[in-house]
Amino acid sequence: MNWLKRSLVWLRRLMHSRGSGIQSPADYRFVRYVINEQWPYHVYDDVGTRDSSMRRKLGRLYLRLANERQPLTVVDRLGFMDYVRAGCRRAKRVEQAATVEMALLPIDSGYEALFKHCNEQSLVVFQDIYRHPRLWHQIEHDERVTVTFDLYYCGIVLFDRRRSPHNYIVNF
Repeated sequence: MNWLKRSLVWLRRLMHSRGSGIQSPADYRFVRYVINEQWPYHVYDDVGTRDSSMRRKLGRLYLRLANERQPLTVVDRLGFMDYVRAGCRRAKRVEQAATVEMALLPIDSGYEALFKHCNEQSLVVFQDIYRHPRLWHQIEHDERVTVTFDLYYCGIVLFDRRRSPHNYIVNF
């Protein structure tokens, strides 16, 4: 994606920066200190040195998500396992899991079968949601989903029934 389009996306989402307007303390903390964390992690220099800037940006997000969640198994269909392992060394890549802890998927990969294996601790990331907005809208309104974070480049889905259902737009 070129710098002009990225700049326009960033400007359009400016009012959704760094947790602005989020009332839930848990969701605010997640946006502020996981999604939009500004401090460099010690492993940033060790992984993705030859990646494009967008792949590195998304990879570092997935690294922070893995560091936050510490999953044992990860369904990775995007090829970011090196970043995930930098965030959680014990994470192992699997094709399918009885219970999904963390999954990284393209938006058009089909989510119905995967959601059957998700529980309250599951975290699913869909990449390139801006290419299929109708599909992302279906995922946001699925009855099993409680909280979604629309980062434009990817979408994060949580299934925690203790949280109030909400769809957040985040300037990432």
